[in-house]
Amino acid sequence: MAQTSLPGERHSVLIRPSKGWTALNLKELWRYRELAFFLTWRDIKVRYKQTALGAAWAVLQPFLTMVVFSLFFGRLAGIPSDNIPYPLFAYAALVPWTFFANGLNQSSNSLVGSENLIKKVFFPRLIVPLSSVIAALSDFMISFAFLLGMLFWFGYVPSSGFVVLIPLFLAQAFITSLGFGLWLSALNVAYRDIRFIVPFLSQFLMFATPIAYPVSLLPEKWRILYAANPMVGVVEGFRRALIGTDTAPAILLISYVSSLTIFITGIFFFLRMEKDFADVV
Repeated sequence: MAQTSLPGERHSVLIRPSKGWTALNLKELWRYRELAFFLTWRDIKVRYKQTALGAAWAVLQPFLTMVVFSLFFGRLAGIPSDNIPYPLFAYAALVPWTFFANGLNQSSNSLVGSENLIKKVFFPRLIVPLSSVIAALSDFMISFAFLLGMLFWFGYVPSSGFVVLIPLFLAQAFITSLGFGLWLSALNVAYRDIRFIVPFLSQFLMFATPIAYPVSLLPEKWRILYAANPMVGVVEGFRRALIGTDTAPAILLISYVSSLTIFITGIFFFLRMEKDFADVV
């Protein structure tokens, strides 16, 4: 016969560290969804707290980068933009890239920044970097609305698959940012110099991604290898959906597989390292 608990009766939960490789417990993540919402909202408020321009920074960051790229790469260097106005060509790539970079920077430092919480309270640690990447979506929404305004300004109409393709490639940017963030946040707990590597990695990936230049500049034999960079597919996917650029499906597919690989391996590596976070952070 099942034993019923009395009102106010306390229950004890024994928490044991995991051993070896562990699987992702989605039920446990869902149980702590309110904590994920709180941490996400906290990150959003901290981002705009005591700022002079507030949410305008979400547009200014990619916009000012677009101005610099248009001046130096578009005008002075004469880099082609596949017959698309260079400002629109660059900004359509910078919007998903800025979301990826912000999510990567925030999530890679999220565990160290939540040191007190991790040491005092038990919860799935995966929620910490996850909430950091979700919070970066707020900036994306604002800059994406500005991008839609630029499309109409230059007389472009999104492709017929716009409604399907944009969420698809936004999801790719999300899992890529989170995948890198899981790897780096777990490593950052043990090796604090990882925070110095993240800006360099972000800068390297930016120039290894076709933001300021088109994929068509690369020799065709190197394009498949180039697609191993997951952000290649994200940037080209956004351009394809919004401006109608002609990107080879093979590039988009390989890039998506690369994103999934980084994401899945990041989850398993993070879960393996999770048992030591409270002791080392």
